[in-house]
Amino acid sequence: MKLKNLIISFLVILTGWFLLTWTLELKSVLIGVGLSAVLSLLFCGQCTIFSEMKLTPKAFIYTIIYLFVFMVELIKANIDVTRRILLPNMPINPGIVKVDTRLKSKMARLILANSITLTPGTFTLEVHDDAFYIHWIDVKHAEEAQATEDLVRKFEKLLEEIYE
Repeated sequence: MKLKNLIISFLVILTGWFLLTWTLELKSVLIGVGLSAVLSLLFCGQCTIFSEMKLTPKAFIYTIIYLFVFMVELIKANIDVTRRILLPNMPINPGIVKVDTRLKSKMARLILANSITLTPGTFTLEVHDDAFYIHWIDVKHAEEAQATEDLVRKFEKLLEEIYE
């Protein structure tokens, strides 16, 4: 068993518990700690998913920054898609673009792909080696380098600090 994976999975599950229950009553906290410990031992005793994550104050700060940047991009994309729905005469230029990533960590690549997919107007279709194929509701740049800059780099720079 890797202690690092157990600790991180415990903290993730416990954080989820607190977000779901939204209380700090002693009984609820004890139940949450107990369930988190049992679930971590059962399901992450042999997992390696968190082995690439850095457990440093710098990585923690970059995780908070990443969440903030993701939320800003999420809001901007939601506004853009909403405008396209409410104003059907707004031009769209859908298409599939290829973007490259420098990320090597499996978890960082997973988070990048999910961040792109969770942002309205984009959808990660396939990951092949260092290339992501993304459906984009309004392709602004078909060139790989510029599409990579537009869709990937803002997330990638932060994920490198957390996982690479």
